[in-house]
Amino acid sequence: MQTTPSFSAEKTQRRWYVVDVKDLVLGRAASQIALILRGKNKPTFTPHADTGDFVIVVNAGKVRLTGKKWDDKMYRHHSRYPGGLHSFNARMVMERHPTQLVEDAVRRMIRRSPLGRQIMTKLKVYAGPSHPHAAQKPEPLKLTY
Repeated sequence: MQTTPSFSAEKTQRRWYVVDVKDLVLGRAASQIALILRGKNKPTFTPHADTGDFVIVVNAGKVRLTGKKWDDKMYRHHSRYPGGLHSFNARMVMERHPTQLVEDAVRRMIRRSPLGRQIMTKLKVYAGPSHPHAAQKPEPLKLTY
């Protein structure tokens, strides 16, 4: 009988990728970034282990939303006090924290568990074109959709 090999996180060869999301649609880019973070693009994908790669996202402040989402898409946060619901549209979030739109979009495509939190530590998002991870020699990755 043949057995299916199961790969562990310790044996995984991790690579670094840099993705420029300037003028890319947020949801489409986030789904491909989540796929790489999770490791589903590799033949060694294992559902219960973190076998994904690191992803550096640059130009997050220049990401694109389609339709009227800049004004209609709402981000809500509750302080857990009575009357503590705060609502912001995507335009307000982009003005305050330009990286938060990309981080939230990718986070919501990753599972909500300890493994998901570990996977999210491999995502690095920057609002501008520069990043401090040159020592890791990241490879440029062109997203296709």
